[in-house]
Amino acid sequence: MGPETLAQVLRPLEGMFTAEEYPNLLVGLEVSDDAAVYKINDEVAIVLTIDFFTPVVDDPYDYGAIAAANAMSDVYAMGGEVTLALNVSGFPADLPPEIMAEILRGGAEKVAEAGGALAGGHTLDAREPLYGLAVMGLVHPDRVWTKGGAQPGDALVLTKPLGVGIVTTALKGGVADPAHVAEAVESMQRLNRDAARLIGQIGANACTDVTGFALLGHACEMAQKGGVRLRFFFEKLPFVAGAVEYADQWLFPAGTCNNEKAYAQAVTFDGGISEEMQQLLFTPETSGGLLAAVAPEKLDALLALFAEARHPCWVVGEVMEGEEIEVV
Repeated sequence: MGPETLAQVLRPLEGMFTAEEYPNLLVGLEVSDDAAVYKINDEVAIVLTIDFFTPVVDDPYDYGAIAAANAMSDVYAMGGEVTLALNVSGFPADLPPEIMAEILRGGAEKVAEAGGALAGGHTLDAREPLYGLAVMGLVHPDRVWTKGGAQPGDALVLTKPLGVGIVTTALKGGVADPAHVAEAVESMQRLNRDAARLIGQIGANACTDVTGFALLGHACEMAQKGGVRLRFFFEKLPFVAGAVEYADQWLFPAGTCNNEKAYAQAVTFDGGISEEMQQLLFTPETSGGLLAAVAPEKLDALLALFAEARHPCWVVGEVMEGEEIEVV
């Protein structure tokens, strides 16, 4: 569902679950973040989220693993650890059982890798495969990350390359290079657990994960909720192999137009950035990396931790006074 339609359908729910009536609901509909957070006591809060989608790759095991990693990512974006998950799935009646089993196996092994337990779920008949997870995580109530909170002077740090969405679109069109697909699959299957733990050692002023609303859509949410302006340096942005090539061929998915329609009015581009590259930054991602705003005095220590762990990390922009987004 596009961001504009989502905002419209949620409008009747406004004011139903207020902070005054539900003081332990630290993050809910009023805040609208990556996941809900509910305080249990002074030491423990629950992080709760759900996500599922149709296949983005051909291999059923890879599809299950990617969908699971994507669903759990919201817990990591809030600073939590995954503890429990339930399958959410829908399969056509004529889909071979061995394919369904591989999808579920891919998801289950990702939950196990995250240190969580898969404890059941719900399956229904569907016209095409649907798979994902309902996920519960835990976090200290005082260490919850949200999209808001970025401060002028903060560095913007990204933990996965962009472009997997256009690579999977090229795959659906039968024109993707297998090597490009393999790199995109590896990126989508990689959990954000290690990245969140590394950031957690230093601390972040704000954090989100880059998924369906693309880099610029999620950045707009960070800017709006923090009351700041985000500036991205285009030459610093990392992309998976093939992404720029497929953008030059205009192989964008329909979600790109939805995101551009919703967020373009809040984004300005330097004149040297081509229309194709602008579109690429509006293209939906699947199981993307964390985008964190980190205080400047903590940046060197954070980069050192990522380097020591041999985990990818890119400084892609900065937080400024003002509002909205610019790409230079």
